[in-house]
Amino acid sequence: MTATNAPAPGAPASDAPAPVAAAAAGRRTWRLPRRNPWGHPWFLEGFTWLYLVWSLVPIVIAVLFSFNNGRSQSAWQGFSWRWYFGDPVNSVLHNPQLHAAVIQTVRLSVLTTVIAVPLGVAFALGINRWRGPVSATANFAMLVSYVIPELIFGVAMFFVFTTLFATVHLGTAAEVLGLVTWNVSWPAIVVQARLVTLGPQYEEAAADLGASQFEVIRRVLLPLLAPAIFASAVLVFSGVIDDFVIVDLLSSNAGNTPMSVIIYSTQHGGNGGPALNALGSIMLAMSLVIVVIGYAGYRLLTRGERGSGIQALTTIAGEG
Repeated sequence: MTATNAPAPGAPASDAPAPVAAAAAGRRTWRLPRRNPWGHPWFLEGFTWLYLVWSLVPIVIAVLFSFNNGRSQSAWQGFSWRWYFGDPVNSVLHNPQLHAAVIQTVRLSVLTTVIAVPLGVAFALGINRWRGPVSATANFAMLVSYVIPELIFGVAMFFVFTTLFATVHLGTAAEVLGLVTWNVSWPAIVVQARLVTLGPQYEEAAADLGASQFEVIRRVLLPLLAPAIFASAVLVFSGVIDDFVIVDLLSSNAGNTPMSVIIYSTQHGGNGGPALNALGSIMLAMSLVIVVIGYAGYRLLTRGERGSGIQALTTIAGEG
């Protein structure tokens, strides 16, 4: 005797009875839809905006209250340039300690850049052209600064200038030597990366055309290395502006103390105020101006080459 719900002869074997098929269809309707892995990353985008707001809002508030007409750090009392140059006693322009901090920061940034960049370029040329254990050791020494914590390096430099080379007293000279030693690896690595990208063919072609070694360096090599040298100078200058550990350990008095140390020591002691916000705003403006100049200069020096604005910012940030 044949069952009433048996499949008809010739029907596909996969056909199921109506109640079973209905139950299966009901189960399928409760499944969660598959998410497209290439769709819009709403969570990551939201987390990124949250991080930006969390990081930038305090800075915006500090800059805003540097233009506050009163001393309050919470109540807005009107727009004013009082804490920059208007107040005859407490403004950045008229306060000797704050004024000296701005000048010292600019002095350290300029001196460190002028000394560290040529040394780094020379190191890069030597490491790239000279093969052997000496160049490998020098290349390793260039990379050590990325591994050693800055605090350990600063303490070591402090003992160097107070014990081994006591003739170099703590102050501007010690700060410059310490900052040069710490930052010389930036131009060395950035310029060496540019040398690897260029290769030796341009120098060989110039030599085949009769150019001397000095002419090859002056007319071929340096123009090709100009973007990397410029980016290195921007990196070193901007890095010295906000350096704290090394200059804090190697400074001796208020006359050779830069902005970063003044801001920390004054605010940490509970004596901060709108003038301190103005000093921090000047420090922030200096960093932003250097970044803009670096971006524009790098794009100008590399015009005609393949690359985008993102690549320019990556190189200036020290990743190129």
